[in-house]
Amino acid sequence: MRVPKYYRVKGEILALTAGSEPGSPIPTERELAERFATSRTTVRQAIAELVVDGRLERRQGRGTFVAQPKLMQVRPLTSFSQDLQSEGWRPGSVIIEVSGREATGEVPEKLGVAPGAPVHRVERLRTVDGRPIAHETAHIPGPLPDLEAELVARGSLYRTMSDAYGMEIATVEDVIETVLADPVEANLLDVDTGLPILLIHRTAWDAGGRVLEWTRSAFRGDRFRFVARHRVHGQGDRGDA
Repeated sequence: MRVPKYYRVKGEILALTAGSEPGSPIPTERELAERFATSRTTVRQAIAELVVDGRLERRQGRGTFVAQPKLMQVRPLTSFSQDLQSEGWRPGSVIIEVSGREATGEVPEKLGVAPGAPVHRVERLRTVDGRPIAHETAHIPGPLPDLEAELVARGSLYRTMSDAYGMEIATVEDVIETVLADPVEANLLDVDTGLPILLIHRTAWDAGGRVLEWTRSAFRGDRFRFVARHRVHGQGDRGDA
């Protein structure tokens, strides 16, 4: 089987950067083309795939660098902050907007409320060690007095919902798909337009079945990995593998 030239160069770049510390710069496209006796177009294609794979990252105006390891595993009923803290990272959050409004568009259906019912919209940029990692927009039903101040005081939306408003989440469902970053999302996440990102729609319910949250989160696909783990209780639960 004939191996495409860019794929061979991709492997050579990986070998070249093996053992390098995250954040280490790699040679320029011109230097790599000379080193591997190929064209800059071939090198550019190899680098583009390594960026999508999460092995390299581009920083606008600065060059291409060895990427940090991919972050986070999704665990049932845990928040962004809890997930990252358990992995030893320093999570952060930048509030873009917190506003009360009437439920319109697809929000009434997603939250199980009547059109025009009071809801809150919480838009944030989630960070790890000060760098953007996800763009998140949450919708929460009901009047929530002083939500922004309560959220700033606690940092975690789930902790705020529980401590300040008695909203206890019992069940969540995540629907995950891959999409391409549009110019707005790419700017917020500091990635190239068109880079694959992980789009997650989360719905959360309380023990009585009331929807407490519907959230759209766009994660940098080059920085995250998601793991689903389920307990198998017995022979009858295994089904066909």
